[in-house]
Amino acid sequence: MADLTNARVLMIATDGFENDELFKPRQALIDAGATVTLASIATDPIQGEKAGEKADTIVPDIILGDVDTEEFDALVIPGGVANPDKMRMQGRAVQIVEEFMDDDKVVAAICHGPWLLVEADVVDGRKVTSWPSVRTDLENAGADVVDEQVVVDGKLITSRKPDDIPAFNQAIIEALTEELAEA
Repeated sequence: MADLTNARVLMIATDGFENDELFKPRQALIDAGATVTLASIATDPIQGEKAGEKADTIVPDIILGDVDTEEFDALVIPGGVANPDKMRMQGRAVQIVEEFMDDDKVVAAICHGPWLLVEADVVDGRKVTSWPSVRTDLENAGADVVDEQVVVDGKLITSRKPDDIPAFNQAIIEALTEELAEA
């Protein structure tokens, strides 16, 4: 099992996140030893969804405005339709994505999460995947879009849907393991 004891991972989400796409990667990273911080628009509990129904809630650790990307090794963006749509309207959320990409850190987005990558204008020339309804937006932003359970392009990791979470988690853990070995 990977030892991510020194890894610091930021997740960004708000109401409407896909339940499993937040909780399962978060738990996999915690189980591997990483410290995971959840940032959102406010520190009020945020509401997850599963199959269009309300699911679990979680209390964010910090607000987006308090995020210092220098303190983190990786960024994870869960999907859900409403979550990334709301987050891409938050200037600081978009800046966070830009900063992680500019610093060549691990960035992982699943399902509708790549909408934030489009908004941050960081997918031009990159190989990615996503939920089918996001693919045209990715193509229009210059991405090479494929239909695979997980796509790794450098330190950018993307997946399509909840069924892909095991492969998504494994790719994040492997990328972080490599990142920590290089540090």
